[in-house]
Amino acid sequence: MKYKLWCLLVNTLLITCMASAQNKIVVFQSDFGLKDGAVSAMKGVSMGVDSSLKLFDITHEIPAYNVWEAAYRLEQTVPYWPKGTVFVSVVDPGVGTNRKSVVLKTKAGHYIVTPDNGTLTLIAASEGIEAVREIDEAVNRRKGSEQSYTFHGRDVYAYTGARLASGAISFEQVGKALPEEVVTVPFQQAACDGKILKGAIAILDIQYGNIWTNIPSALFKKLNAQPGDNMHVVIWQNKIKKYEGDMPYEETFGSVAKGKPLLYLNSLLQVSFALNQGSFSAAHKVYSGSEWSVEVSVKTLKK
Repeated sequence: MKYKLWCLLVNTLLITCMASAQNKIVVFQSDFGLKDGAVSAMKGVSMGVDSSLKLFDITHEIPAYNVWEAAYRLEQTVPYWPKGTVFVSVVDPGVGTNRKSVVLKTKAGHYIVTPDNGTLTLIAASEGIEAVREIDEAVNRRKGSEQSYTFHGRDVYAYTGARLASGAISFEQVGKALPEEVVTVPFQQAACDGKILKGAIAILDIQYGNIWTNIPSALFKKLNAQPGDNMHVVIWQNKIKKYEGDMPYEETFGSVAKGKPLLYLNSLLQVSFALNQGSFSAAHKVYSGSEWSVEVSVKTLKK
């Protein structure tokens, strides 16, 4: 009797620990768009695993095949979600190839289900890698989908993410452990080179055409710039100069005339460029991605 009670207690503790590791939240992102039923199919599969799951979206408007933007949106979003949240990110130009399907557990306790194709570049660096496991498709694949080779988002990633989020499987049951490393996209990391800051154009504030870099405010402070100081900005694409000009560092757009440029710190407290009530991106044909880099320096102090 005591042995049975002990086993029951152990099983209860194991189930509790498994359930507490995840929180029944699944957050999706993809480059599928919302014009067809692909996103709905992924959510349907998830609800088929556990109808009590809570399903949300980052975005499904990632430009087609743009792994870099998928990586950025994860880093931009994941830290704001509770520990235990499962993210399913499907931007997969290599679907059907030998790229690995993985689940990354970050040191902050988030799970990202995705092809290991560069999508994990930024979140792995910012939150750290607790562990990486390769999805065992013999177990963690939607039944009846074995002959489908082009919709792993539905058949593998959504299914596995839902099973993990619901507690149907533990992280260890995802599949075999892999080395604590992921495929990365090369880019210009934020750095201070003397009196020049260097970084990448991480993303566009697409609605307004503003340019967001990966240079954080802590690094920007090394320039000792004050609002009103004139800044010199150079932008490169694959080492080809695309823009060079001067603009003031200001705290608000209204500090410059309509149509005039400014350098400011965005909502993530990163160095950014804009035209007041205009599109810097459209005006100067500057875009974002790992091939875009910037240099920022103080040209003149305000008088």
